[in-house]
Amino acid sequence: MNKQIWKKKGLIISPPNTRWGKTHCMLPTPIKISNTNYRIFFATRNKKNQSSISYADIKFDKYGIKDLVYPKKKSFTFGKLGHFDDNGVLPSSIIKIKNTYFMYYIGWQPRATTRYSLIAGLSFSNNGKIFKRYSNSPILENNNEEPISILTAPCVVKIKNKYLMWYVSGIKWKKKNFPLYDIKLATSKNGLDWIQTKKTCLKLKKNERALARPFVLFEKNKFCMWYSYEKKVGSYKIGYAESKNGINWKRLDNNININTSSKYEINMREYPSIISVLNKKYLLYNGDDYGKKGILLAELEK
Repeated sequence: MNKQIWKKKGLIISPPNTRWGKTHCMLPTPIKISNTNYRIFFATRNKKNQSSISYADIKFDKYGIKDLVYPKKKSFTFGKLGHFDDNGVLPSSIIKIKNTYFMYYIGWQPRATTRYSLIAGLSFSNNGKIFKRYSNSPILENNNEEPISILTAPCVVKIKNKYLMWYVSGIKWKKKNFPLYDIKLATSKNGLDWIQTKKTCLKLKKNERALARPFVLFEKNKFCMWYSYEKKVGSYKIGYAESKNGINWKRLDNNININTSSKYEINMREYPSIISVLNKKYLLYNGDDYGKKGILLAELEK
């Protein structure tokens, strides 16, 4: 693939500044409403650092963003005490199956011996705004090959009659605040029940510690994945990979070029997602401190 040169458009969505959303707009997760309209979901945090999910609607024209409607409403919130998502929920991937929106999300829970557990959950919506839990249990499970409680950041794509999920899988904890994780694959016939294949799709390179939040599209007979990679905590960069079968991937991180920097992304860029509008392609992503100030936008130069 040719080098992707992304031209920055700046900060487009800031935290709602509500009781439940004081800081952060993490993990921008889009759904298409029409040919010119997208709804962008994200996680926002309260004063206790607990995250809920909200959204904003963006309307585009041929020049870029024409209008942004920001209702500042909660779409989905954290679970009951003791549940896998009792301290936070974060969106990761949304698909529509028949007339129902499936939101695959991240459930966050603090722990004693390690910093946290991050496990994938599922919620439903009929209107694409307010979501309800499918289950109080996660949709991915620990097993002998994946004993670490990091099974998270799922991205789901339907190919023919099968659903494919790329997700972040914990390798080990080196220290309480220092996990290692890569990206693996799961499959499903219905989008509900998942088989963890234990196949590693993207492996860590030397001196890397994390590969985070894959976002996958199937374009021109190949799978395209945007993700984040990190060598030290707080230094995420956006990477890119391609695959013919969704299992074996070729990393092409040097093909990503996001021109210049801004005050919102001095140290890190992460959690990319891609939308296509009116023959243009846009990159939604977060910057410093995991999106503390909001969501950034860039446009692919032709």
